[in-house]
Amino acid sequence: MRRADRLFQIVQLIRGRRLTTADYLAQRLEVSMRTVYRDIAALAQQGVPIEGEAGVGYRMRAGFDLPPLMFSKQEAQALVAAVRLAESRLDAALAREAENALSKILAVLPLDARAAAESLALYAPLPALDPATSAHLTALREATEARRKLRMGYLDLGGARSERVVRPLACMFWGPVWTLAAWCELREDFRSFRVDRIETLELLEAKFRDEPGKTLADMNRRHESQAGSTA
Repeated sequence: MRRADRLFQIVQLIRGRRLTTADYLAQRLEVSMRTVYRDIAALAQQGVPIEGEAGVGYRMRAGFDLPPLMFSKQEAQALVAAVRLAESRLDAALAREAENALSKILAVLPLDARAAAESLALYAPLPALDPATSAHLTALREATEARRKLRMGYLDLGGARSERVVRPLACMFWGPVWTLAAWCELREDFRSFRVDRIETLELLEAKFRDEPGKTLADMNRRHESQAGSTA
């Protein structure tokens, strides 16, 4: 659990009880007592009116409440539109998380904003990604976040097959297709690979770090320079 989520949960647990001990919080959150004490101190420093002390228990001063999520009807509709547009273009795992996140937001919105959002007559009925592309997109996204190298078998548009070891830098959606922006160790240069043309994919144990001339920022600067020279 992220620390921000844990702090939120502590507030909710203390609000719901007359007196809440640190031991109870530690068991519910599956953390140490020391972590609970640090979190309580952090909340107090942020102005949350928690009363009590270690070894006795904690309670919330009367009248305290967390501010509600404040979205206008238009903002709520924009969130629904963004998720609907994205779902058919994302890999299955990320699409589920997007839907889950939206459900949590809608559940706490005022009724009028929620009704306006759910009744939005805007849809994106595009075919979902094929299973192989979806699975590859998930693996590429996770490898990019973990900074892990990949070995992949690739079929280019000319029908030539090759095996590459790459450093995944970013996944990019260009309308009809997803591409992987990467540093290719075979070519010792930046390359873009269509995800739907990746035939095999293996996550390697080897990790990589940003090196001058091999980062996504370097790749973007090169593209900008090339675009400027042809303008």
